[in-house]
Amino acid sequence: MTQPLNIVWFKRDFRVTDHRPLVMAAECGPVLPLYIVEPDFWAQPDASARQWAFAAESLAELTGALSSLGQPLCIMVGDAVSILHQIHQRYKISSLWSHEETGNAWTFNRDKAVAVWAKAHGVPWHEPAPFGVIRRLQSRDGWANAWDRMMAEPITEPPATLQPITGDWPTAIPTFSELGLAPDTCPNRQAGGLVAALSTLTSFLNQRGRDYRFQMSSPVTAFEACSRLSPHLTWGTISMREVAQATAKRLFEIRALNDAPSKSWRASLASFSGRQHWHCHFMQKLEDEPRLEIENLHRAYDGVRPDSADPQRLAAWSKGETGFPFIDACMRALNQHGWINFRMRAMLMSFASYHLWLPWRASGLHLARQFVDYEPGIHWSQVQMQSGTTGINTMRIYNPVKQGMDQDPTGAFVRAFVPELDAVPDAFIHEPWLWSGAASLPYPPPIIDHASAAKAAREKLYTLRNDRGHKQAAKAIAVKHGSRKAGIPMTGRPSKGKIKTNDDSQLTFDLS
Repeated sequence: MTQPLNIVWFKRDFRVTDHRPLVMAAECGPVLPLYIVEPDFWAQPDASARQWAFAAESLAELTGALSSLGQPLCIMVGDAVSILHQIHQRYKISSLWSHEETGNAWTFNRDKAVAVWAKAHGVPWHEPAPFGVIRRLQSRDGWANAWDRMMAEPITEPPATLQPITGDWPTAIPTFSELGLAPDTCPNRQAGGLVAALSTLTSFLNQRGRDYRFQMSSPVTAFEACSRLSPHLTWGTISMREVAQATAKRLFEIRALNDAPSKSWRASLASFSGRQHWHCHFMQKLEDEPRLEIENLHRAYDGVRPDSADPQRLAAWSKGETGFPFIDACMRALNQHGWINFRMRAMLMSFASYHLWLPWRASGLHLARQFVDYEPGIHWSQVQMQSGTTGINTMRIYNPVKQGMDQDPTGAFVRAFVPELDAVPDAFIHEPWLWSGAASLPYPPPIIDHASAAKAAREKLYTLRNDRGHKQAAKAIAVKHGSRKAGIPMTGRPSKGKIKTNDDSQLTFDLS
């Protein structure tokens, strides 16, 4: 080639629509679309084969979309700095383009290394923001209004064509075994790619989402009633801007209708719009303070829990064998689907942190691997919130028996995932140890006494919270990370309010 390359580095943005780096790079000359499969990234303890399976399906579809524009996706395996240097030596890179990424600690450090390389070799690196997350944010004041403005910007159409680039560029997508990932059976995992994303969005906005507001909390109804868009947003097969604008369009369509179904739609879609704000609100926390992935946000909690997890308790919880039917059913459902609804994620984490007194990093890593929609910014903020270590959120200790009775009163969900309890009468399905035939069940007794475990956890943490030093540090955390409203509005409209320290205590791990 006689003309330098503009590299578009795809990370977790597997799409051509609303991909500003792609369009901006194409305006500068020949573009090489590049995805770097990084074995060291996939060797991290929060990565899994189920995540790679979704990513690989999305990459295959992205390759087809780019091929139709004139230049297929180049897929290279190795270290990002080494690969970029290799391409630069052979072809000369005139500019590097990618979306900003708010990822885990590994990607944060990798990006710092790429930035050092790019500067040393005179390669400008352009990073437009893909979400409503603001890099180097000085204050949360006005954040929600900025989000609204970003999501209202026009959706960027793909470039009309990409100039074909000569050369033998690799396009093969490695298998999970080639990446050294352990086999990971997830029989009900969602499919990746834009086609699946658009189908999921359309079905939610027009068929499945009418009762979302009332059905998203229970796993009995959530698998159908929730949007199920979270893995597509995590891997970028569709942009947040596309989802936000499709939601607003659907709300506009039903605004004039006054029948009961339309009222339900309006309420549900208003709630869904609010969740879109919260999605980025939590990602902003990790963007502003990357250490919260590995350290207590409030340092008063250092040393409160053991440094290492009790292996028997962690294994029982991870496998869904704690002896608490609703806890175990939720974990097994997650293991089989790669997804579970927001309230159950919070409950699983709360049970691990309070009742089992496990260090949140250990249990959080297990959940991260199970979630196909694992989004580090949301995940670790929520893990700490549900473990009581932010210092600013309401401490919520879920009663595992009451949650089952409230969310699954007939035991239908429990029976679907814990078949060992088929013989248990409905009256005892959430407390099988009280049934006269409990000794004959192929199911373990409760791993702990949940009432006394919750009491002990509550006493330990409230003792810390009442300390004057704790309150001063918590105030500083609230100023930096707290919402500037009494809850971000469910409609997305601006509202006035003071910083609130526990306004997001009920919000959860995904865009349900």
